Amino acid sequence: MLAVIVAATGQAGRRPDQSKTRARLVSVFAVREDGAGAPLTANDVAIYDDGIEQKIHSFTPDPSPARIVLLVDNSLSLRADVPKLAQVAREFVYEIYEGDQMLIVGYDEQAEIVSDWTDDAQKIEASLTGLRKKGQPFLFDALTAVINEALLPLSGAHRKRAIVLIGDGLDRGSKTKFKAALAALQAADITVYALQIPDRTGGAHRRDTPKPSEVVRQLAEGTGGRVLPLDDPSAAAKSICDELRKNRYLLAYTPSSVSYIDARRLLISGNHGITVRSKTIEPK
Repeated sequence: MLAVIVAATGQAGRRPDQSKTRARLVSVFAVREDGAGAPLTANDVAIYDDGIEQKIHSFTPDPSPARIVLLVDNSLSLRADVPKLAQVAREFVYEIYEGDQMLIVGYDEQAEIVSDWTDDAQKIEASLTGLRKKGQPFLFDALTAVINEALLPLSGAHRKRAIVLIGDGLDRGSKTKFKAALAALQAADITVYALQIPDRTGGAHRRDTPKPSEVVRQLAEGTGGRVLPLDDPSAAAKSICDELRKNRYLLAYTPSSVSYIDARRLLISGNHGITVRSKTIEPK
C-alpha cells in the first residue's frame, strides 16, 4: 500500500517545541544571469523565514551526484504516444553526469518501475520498451510511492534528489491529496522539474484539485524546480542535468523564532543579476 506523508500540524495554545529552531539546510539553485562562472557566496543571497530575514551560517556549492527519477505518465488518454515518451526519457540518459543515477517509473493506476537505478545507457534504452499506455493517471499516488519507496531511503551523499515529471498534471483517482503530495516533497527537500505535455482536459475546472497545468506549476515552483517545454527534450534534459550539478547550493541557517503554524514560509532572494530558486515552504 502507498503511504502518505503529511506535514505535522501545530496546535494552538501549546508551548512550542524549542527544538523546532534547530539549524535548517535548504537546497537553493542560483546562477549569475551574465553566465559568469564564479561561485556565489552568502553575501550574494538573503533568506526570509516567515517574513523575517535570517542570518546565513553557510552557503556552499553542492556538486555531488544526483539521483533523478523520471516519472512518466503512461495513462491511456495522455496526448503523447509511447515513442514520444521514450524519446524524452532517452535524452536524459546521455545528459547525466558521472556519478548520477536514474530511475524510470511509469504510472497509471499503479506506479511501476520501468528501469531501476542505473547510469548504464544500454540498460535504460532496453527498458524503454516497457512503457505502455493504459488506464487512468493516479499522479499523486505515484508521487507518494516514489518519495517513500525510492527517494526517502537514500541518505547521506545521496541527498540531492529530483523528480522529472513527464506528463500534463492530471490526476484521476488518487487516494493521496495534492496538498499532501506537495508537502511531502517539500519536507524531503525533493526538487520537481516538469516536461509539460498539453492538458488533455483543455483546462477544465476541477472541484477539489487544481487544474492540471496548475498542478505542474505548483509542484515545480513549490519545490524550487522548473517547468520546461516538451518540444526540445534534448535541451530540457541538458538544462536540468547541468543545473543539478553546477548551480545547486546548500544554505544553512537557524530560524530566529519558533513557528506556531504547521509550516514555515521561505523566501530566498539574490542580489542584482543573480537568479535564485528554492522551495517555498518548510513543513515542520
